[in-house]
Amino acid sequence: MASSEHSVFRVLRLLRKLPFNPLDIPNQKVIFSDYFKGFEKNQAVRGIFGRETDEALSRLKVELSWIIGYMYVDPSDGHLVISKNYLNNGDRTDIYLDLIHELCHIKQFTNGRELFDPRYEYVDRPTEIEAYRYTVKEARRLGLSDERICRYLRTEWMSDEDFLRLAKSVNVQVPSTSR
Repeated sequence: MASSEHSVFRVLRLLRKLPFNPLDIPNQKVIFSDYFKGFEKNQAVRGIFGRETDEALSRLKVELSWIIGYMYVDPSDGHLVISKNYLNNGDRTDIYLDLIHELCHIKQFTNGRELFDPRYEYVDRPTEIEAYRYTVKEARRLGLSDERICRYLRTEWMSDEDFLRLAKSVNVQVPSTSR
């Protein structure tokens, strides 16, 4: 059994010892356009959805989750899951860029694309490269430097090699301090 699987099972066993099941804590569900006011007017968002922007955002369900993490598209039905902790404590620029990135995935999902294609590593997936390229374009429009974009791109689950491959795929120069 892989060490990550072993760790998951250990955590699940610990959860069973609690006097309640934390997985039963309800998450709050909202509509994107009700929670993220004004995004329907955002140039980057309109670039993703075009004329369908208003409709897409008013239909998009968002699950505000107590689980620690960031955000992702639920592959079962294409709704957006966002960690409440991340929304409350994360860097505002990173949250904005993550929303743009995930909205790209929402559009990909609605177009029938496979978001989690197991034939590819995370940083090599065509859907990830496309979403990151669009997000990097928006980061540059905001005036972010390649160094700051690198801080955004680097995640704790990426190896240094994966990070460098992703940065190259999305045309971001990696300063020697980010290697």
